[in-house]
Amino acid sequence: MAKYRQIDFSKIRTISIGKRKSKVRSGDFAKVFDPKRETFARFVDGLPHILVAQDLRDFAGTIVASRQKNKPVIVLIGAHVIKVGLAPVLIDLVRRKIVTCIAMNSAAAIHDVETALFGTTSEDVQKYLATGTFGMSRETGDFINGTLDRAMADEDLGYGEALGMALQRSPNRKISILAECYRLSVPVTVHAAIGTDIVHQQPTMDGAATGELSFRDFKILCNCVKDLQGGVVMNVGSAVVLPEVFLKALTVARNVGHKARGFTSANFDMIQQYRSRLNVVQRPTANSGKGFLFTGHHEIMIPLLAAMIKLRARGR
Repeated sequence: MAKYRQIDFSKIRTISIGKRKSKVRSGDFAKVFDPKRETFARFVDGLPHILVAQDLRDFAGTIVASRQKNKPVIVLIGAHVIKVGLAPVLIDLVRRKIVTCIAMNSAAAIHDVETALFGTTSEDVQKYLATGTFGMSRETGDFINGTLDRAMADEDLGYGEALGMALQRSPNRKISILAECYRLSVPVTVHAAIGTDIVHQQPTMDGAATGELSFRDFKILCNCVKDLQGGVVMNVGSAVVLPEVFLKALTVARNVGHKARGFTSANFDMIQQYRSRLNVVQRPTANSGKGFLFTGHHEIMIPLLAAMIKLRARGR
């Protein structure tokens, strides 16, 4: 005789699956894509209508709907977005008047400037750190710090606008977010944290100029955020600086009387981080609006999103 008693399963009640509410239907499954006979639009439509695949469709649709109502679409980016080659994708969305404002940390600005001027960026940190020459590329520091120093004379000129204007004759300006946003009169802002970037460790660094122009850009971003009601904001690859800057910009906008509520936000990153999740997705949309979390590599997720946006804009 066993010591322990077992429950009597004969008393269990079952129900019909016909009366059960199921969350997944076979019609929502992925469709097999045939590249010989089908279009990219068919591929997108063939993604599962389940979980994140459907969320990405919904988010793309929200962006298009917001722009059709002339609401802003603000993109916050970290340096990695430039390093993995996504500048042309974002510039295309700016040219199509889908993205209305781009805010970046100053590391992203460095990569954008180097790409515009020299067609190359991103050094081997470990190799050059050993010799004390990491981040000591003279031309990068001279250009950025010199541009900021000269821009101090104009009380209204911000960090991003100053760099964008200075890059107008750069050989690779067509793939520079800073240069193209300036050319198209789309606000582009740069948000620096002193000591975080290679140009801060060079003899041309002027803390007053860097701080003042970054502060001007904060006020420019606040002005963009004030109209966010019914719009969209997305953070791509900034774990700390941009989520913190955005939260303060949103506070300023609301403090001076703008609603800035009822918008859609999303965070795109390889790992979901605390500040980007709370400061971009959860806190700003509490009680109004909607937030999305997309986890994956930027070099895959952002081109896919951009393609979905353009398809939706064409009514596909």
